[in-house]
Amino acid sequence: METAVERLRRYEAPTPSHWREVAEWRRANRSWLIRSQAIAMKILDKMQEQRWTQAKVAEMLGCSQQYVSRIVKGGENLSLEMLSRIEDALEIEVFSAT
Repeated sequence: METAVERLRRYEAPTPSHWREVAEWRRANRSWLIRSQAIAMKILDKMQEQRWTQAKVAEMLGCSQQYVSRIVKGGENLSLEMLSRIEDALEIEVFSAT
């Protein structure tokens, strides 16, 4: 008779999971990820308010739609240059210099 462990092993993934590494990375980068997510929400709010698509925002920022997609997912480590471009193009404040 097959044990529970043997039954579970039949469904084991062929490659190891990297959940621990991802969790450790998120913990180590928590500070800027929180800020990135807050910026993403401001951008999404403005996009919804103005009924802009990611393609429209990309055109306004002078970048690709794929990059805008990464920004609004809240995990992009934005440069000061891009933060300034976002503020100027979308007319929103995403950070304060205090």
